Amino acid sequence: MPALSGDYDAVVVGSGPNGLSAAITLAERGRSVLVLEAARRLGGAVATEELTLPGFRHDVFSSVYPAAVASPVFSRMPLERHGLTWVHPGVAMAHPLPDGRVAALHRDLDRTAESLNALSPGDGDRWRTFAGPYLKGFGAVRATMFSPFPPVLGGARLLAALGLGGTLEFARLMLLPASALTAELFRSPGSTGWLYGTAMHGDVPPEGAGSAISGAYLKLLAHAVGWPSPQGGAASLSAALVAYLHELGGETRVNTPVETLLISGGRVRGAGTPAGAVRAKAVICAVTPHALLKLAGGSLPEQYARKLARFRYGPRTLKVDWALSGPIPWQAEEARRAGTIHVGGPSGEISAAVADVAAGRTPQRPFMLAGQQSVADPSRAPAGKHTAWAYTRVPATDLDPERHATRMEEQIERFAPGFRDRILARHVLSPAGLQDRDRNLVGGDVGGGSYALDQLVFRPIPALSPYRTPVRGLYLGSASAFPGGAVHGVPGYGAARTALLESRLRRNP
Repeated sequence: MPALSGDYDAVVVGSGPNGLSAAITLAERGRSVLVLEAARRLGGAVATEELTLPGFRHDVFSSVYPAAVASPVFSRMPLERHGLTWVHPGVAMAHPLPDGRVAALHRDLDRTAESLNALSPGDGDRWRTFAGPYLKGFGAVRATMFSPFPPVLGGARLLAALGLGGTLEFARLMLLPASALTAELFRSPGSTGWLYGTAMHGDVPPEGAGSAISGAYLKLLAHAVGWPSPQGGAASLSAALVAYLHELGGETRVNTPVETLLISGGRVRGAGTPAGAVRAKAVICAVTPHALLKLAGGSLPEQYARKLARFRYGPRTLKVDWALSGPIPWQAEEARRAGTIHVGGPSGEISAAVADVAAGRTPQRPFMLAGQQSVADPSRAPAGKHTAWAYTRVPATDLDPERHATRMEEQIERFAPGFRDRILARHVLSPAGLQDRDRNLVGGDVGGGSYALDQLVFRPIPALSPYRTPVRGLYLGSASAFPGGAVHGVPGYGAARTALLESRLRRNP
């Protein structure tokens, strides 16, 4: 490993979208920045590899990025100039039902309403009435959901756009269970399952407080900006961020894990690695709270350290990627054109699967988030072939990844007879495998920590600024900080902005 040394205005630990966002924010303001990455490549959990067979490009972790398109942090960056092209599928999301029908999520609100009305007259009309005001004031909603903590300016814009009554309704939505929202909007178990499935992008069950906003906001994003993926794979987004950082003069280094933070006199002095120490006026850590505790090595005040230590992670996730001889033969036509599929059937089946996992049981019919990006992006697979993937939550009591993968295939087969006949190869990532590939995915938690209501708001701890630490110049800027996971770069931006405001970093000579 080549020796490492030098002086920088800032060191960023971790090269995922938040680490890169932090580094870019500092570099745009003329600061010298070094990003240190433990893995062999940059990008964190935004990566693409040939996991199954040559020529089949699979997104190793995440794949669909409405939050990235909507992000005010990324939208100001010239990422398209650095090779990023967004691909929108014909249908944003499809939720197939066992009888061959489907609840579809389109970018167009009226088409979505038609799909829901076909399941039960009035379901779509009520969704349109619910979503319409938020879409009309989407700029204010976006500013609230994608701003660093505290979201004061976004809240002010929300009040101006929605009025006091509308703002209070939005605040109520933040606290509401998905089950309560669907009871107000829908009569069909299929429509209810349609919203439950989106709520399950988080880890709060449909009956849990705070799950409604997870389901509703992702739907609103689909109407406002779509649910696209980067052409050629998720790695194209990471590559564009890295290229822009390098253009600004920022430096990166892979295969260089940070082992300790250099702290003395109540402030950070740099970072230590196996290749040597690097000095810096500020360090932004795009890591989990527990990893920050380990890096600080007892230098954090006891009360703050105790609060970080109680941070909770989300459930274990297992992911399967498939190389296919043809597209998935979904019974429902709209499902064949969708980029994302929620595989779980009506609401009762989803609730049962979620309850099984929470109770330590293995669901016979698991709920899955699935994707088929090659339908809209042929560059993902050889001519005529396709890729697909699916996530599911698994209990800690069942450690047999291959058995889970087989059940997942059986569940897809229910809605797409003949699916298993098209499988050429599969690749299974267990919860431990996910963590091995990315240290921030603790125990297979892909969300950077649980989104139970307390951690949805106070992330990672109750504080006016969740990004600063009691050590001067040391900041936390990962998905474990507000506003949390999804690929939008806001925590990294928030940490970098806090560093700039607090320490008024000076440029090195």
